[in-house]
Amino acid sequence: MTNVTISAPILAETEGKRLDGVMDVSGHASGPWGRGLFEDPKARSLSRVGVVDVGSNSVRLVVFDGAARSPAYFYNEKILCGLGADLRQTGKLSSTGRKRAMAALKRFQLVAKSMEIDPLITIGTAALREAEDGDEFRKEIEQETGIQLWVIDGEEEARLSAQGVLLGWPEAEGVVCDIGGSSMELAILQDGRVGQRVTSPLAPQVLATVKGGQKGRRAFIRDQLQVLKSRLPVRGRRVYLVGGSWRAIAKIDMARCDYPLRVQHEYRLKPKSIIETTKFISSHSQAELCAMTGVSAGRMALVPLAAEVIRPLIAMLSPKEIAISSYGIREGMLYEQMPDQLRVRDPLIEACRFAEAKDARVPGFGRTLLQFVRPLFKASGPARQRLIEAACLLHDVSWRAHPDYRAEVCFDNVTRANLGGLTHEERVFLGLALLHRYKNSRANSPYARLFELLDEKDVRQAEVLGKAMRLGAMFSVEASEMEEALRWHPKKKKLEIRVLKPTAALFGEVARSRFQSLCNTLEAEGTVRFR
Repeated sequence: MTNVTISAPILAETEGKRLDGVMDVSGHASGPWGRGLFEDPKARSLSRVGVVDVGSNSVRLVVFDGAARSPAYFYNEKILCGLGADLRQTGKLSSTGRKRAMAALKRFQLVAKSMEIDPLITIGTAALREAEDGDEFRKEIEQETGIQLWVIDGEEEARLSAQGVLLGWPEAEGVVCDIGGSSMELAILQDGRVGQRVTSPLAPQVLATVKGGQKGRRAFIRDQLQVLKSRLPVRGRRVYLVGGSWRAIAKIDMARCDYPLRVQHEYRLKPKSIIETTKFISSHSQAELCAMTGVSAGRMALVPLAAEVIRPLIAMLSPKEIAISSYGIREGMLYEQMPDQLRVRDPLIEACRFAEAKDARVPGFGRTLLQFVRPLFKASGPARQRLIEAACLLHDVSWRAHPDYRAEVCFDNVTRANLGGLTHEERVFLGLALLHRYKNSRANSPYARLFELLDEKDVRQAEVLGKAMRLGAMFSVEASEMEEALRWHPKKKKLEIRVLKPTAALFGEVARSRFQSLCNTLEAEGTVRFR
């Protein structure tokens, strides 16, 4: 089985304080993890890892299922507490926010206990590090819940968010921009490294307190961007947007464009789209925007302020492309502990391997199926080869679905799955291949609009892959039958299948029909040879 080789990210030496260093801004003598999560090889069998992010606007618990390269989200709960809502006026945390955050943390502690998660890793960001009573609240949390809250500085927050992007995009290069309630961080990603990082107060809760209305905010934003530009002189790189307000803007852009796939991770925008979407936001009420996107009223209240930042920010950075990342600081905390031998693995392939081992009827057959279909794709490059491998690993993980709907369930699962290292076009290609694994025709498919994300050549290649897997699955009871079974001569348009005589009965009526369907898609003459 082939595996994509990706250069191992090397942690940059930070200018500020690190979680795995001697001291954090709370004065604690070690990082929240204590020791490397993956030090022991057996650690990969860990079933659950819990991370709590106490931010200026929300408090969130994420439980990762499995300490692997591409962990699944077993549990994800967020409460909008608004800890930093009054910070600029009073210098202190919101009293209402403190109550809500404490209640959330007590709940999360009990949830984690029921899942037997120990320890529950808890991190605090801008509001807690800037508030006069931040340290007091941290101690109160520890007293009432036993949770140790680790408060980090802005540059460390930027570094962890950038590492979260690397979790999903090992090859990511450009600028990571993470917006929270009370701060916005920028970090450079290059050659698998997190480079220079800066932090700023360009965030909705801060902008809400700037005097002078929109004119005053524009002047404040302009001045802050000038500071960032002098400290981080980068232009023309891809920008990765992290944070709830950016994701809400992406949802609005999807609704405005009637984009067919509503998965936010890896959603791509052009700078021109940002301009159009900020205009769209200003011309619609918050209630209208909530109705068309499903974004909560609490989150949407911050979006117009975030929209005032994003347009001049993108103008300053001048990227050719903007990508939305669902991975951020929580994923960065997990990535922090991964050794190089785990980081170099392809997150997509690792997730597919895990799915096959957990859900397939014949775990391990995906590798054999890959050898079967490979002759059809000798001319394909590495990017396409990894999708072919992923499809073979996933070809049978949805077998529990009702046979009448199995093809659609396969497509739906993979296009909406929480997978890293996968563009939207690649999601659709993978989904379409798996649809054809169970169904010859895609006519009248409810997903027809999604197919439009692919060009005609990719649609055809996905169909060929699906039908080849559909044929190969007929031989799953006898893996040795698969060796060198297919011979494809693209110039002559001839497809040959070789069947061993002792197992010739496997190539029955249904298998012959599937072979003919594959030949038809390839517009090839088919030959069966028994040997």
